[in-house]
Amino acid sequence: MSTQRFTPEFKEEAVKQVVDRGYSVPEVAARLGVSAHSLYKWVKAVSPDKSEQHSKELLEAKSEILRLRAQVRRVEEERDLLKKAARYFARDPE
Repeated sequence: MSTQRFTPEFKEEAVKQVVDRGYSVPEVAARLGVSAHSLYKWVKAVSPDKSEQHSKELLEAKSEILRLRAQVRRVEEERDLLKKAARYFARDPE
């Protein structure tokens, strides 16, 4: 049994058909004469690792939390200022 070698360009084009163009792996594999197992491996090799994606999502969530905390702090300061102004104007002028 001989193993068939494919060029990096061929692999890249096959992966593009799955990832970018949305074709299914079995469909592309059958059309190109490649085993679906090999094509799955090629797609997995170029896909971002789940842990990388998870850490990116965590970083985005942390930055969103920091932004929202700053916004809450600013809104609370505005509220406190308005409360002071309301008390000032509510005093009885004597």
